[in-house]
Amino acid sequence: MQDITDLPFMRVMQRYGGPDIYVTEYFRVHSAYQLEKHILRSITDSNTGRPIYAQMIGQDIPSLVRCAKDLLNYPIAGVDINLGCPAPVVCRKDAGGGLLRKTDHLNSILGALRDAIPGKFTVKTRVGYHSHEEFNALLKLFKSHGIDALTIHGRTVLERYRTPIHTHCIRSAVEQMDCPVIANGNVVDIETGTGLLNQTGAAGLMIGRGAIRSPWLFSQLRDTLLQRTPKTILRSDLLEYIMDLYQELASHQQHSGQGAFDERKHVNRMKKYMVYIAQGLNPEFEYHIRRTTTEQDFHKICHTFLNSSTPLPPRPPEDSKLFCGFAALRNQS
Repeated sequence: MQDITDLPFMRVMQRYGGPDIYVTEYFRVHSAYQLEKHILRSITDSNTGRPIYAQMIGQDIPSLVRCAKDLLNYPIAGVDINLGCPAPVVCRKDAGGGLLRKTDHLNSILGALRDAIPGKFTVKTRVGYHSHEEFNALLKLFKSHGIDALTIHGRTVLERYRTPIHTHCIRSAVEQMDCPVIANGNVVDIETGTGLLNQTGAAGLMIGRGAIRSPWLFSQLRDTLLQRTPKTILRSDLLEYIMDLYQELASHQQHSGQGAFDERKHVNRMKKYMVYIAQGLNPEFEYHIRRTTTEQDFHKICHTFLNSSTPLPPRPPEDSKLFCGFAALRNQS
């Protein structure tokens, strides 16, 4: 997730268990593009001990090939192309999810990148641009290029994050593809994670927004799949995570040559994470955290509402605008 899953965020995730594999923010590739140093640092300065894939987004074939070859000079596990971003500013440029409307051009991109990348080349996609009925044709296209893994966000581009996911599309990919298929979408707790695996037969899960809300989710899922008792998360655990994230992000900014530390900007940056973290905890907590501007008030609000041994709710509310449609995964698991 752009401007969220950077190096300090990865470091914090790893302290709470972390995923088996990390994926960088996307490199925004165009004709005049040079690899962004702050994203490269999530590769070169990573101390997670886990493999990391470099993610690209774009539609200019020579530039994508050039950047892919440049990325091969760094210690990456592979190169991933993003065909899933639904942001209108991205799709208008026929990049990200917008490429799903341009299958001839997409075919050329995949062919050129497969030829240019001798190692792992992976794809993240949605199940179509306008309709999930587009997905079978997309699957044939992906299969024809011998990709090494396919991650599927089970919504169309136009559905963004507003609907239940089309689990039957992911299952169809599992049945048809010759590579591992990774399921993505609406994994917010143990039940939705195991439910998505059971419904699709996928080889694994990619977790984004749910991991911001609960960095313990990776470990909880591992424990559950290995028939171990997962950790119960308390409000005080969440408070520790927020303080850890606040300090790691601040320290990174202070030591990365980005200029003098700006408290107000840093608090505003934390709000990008708090939008996900605060979902379903307490309306008053959400109200105050959205309006705070100082470090002192930010810490005071968090401690007031979270410094207790009360267990956290396992999932956001059913009507959450950020976490929509997960009830279907839970109910069918």
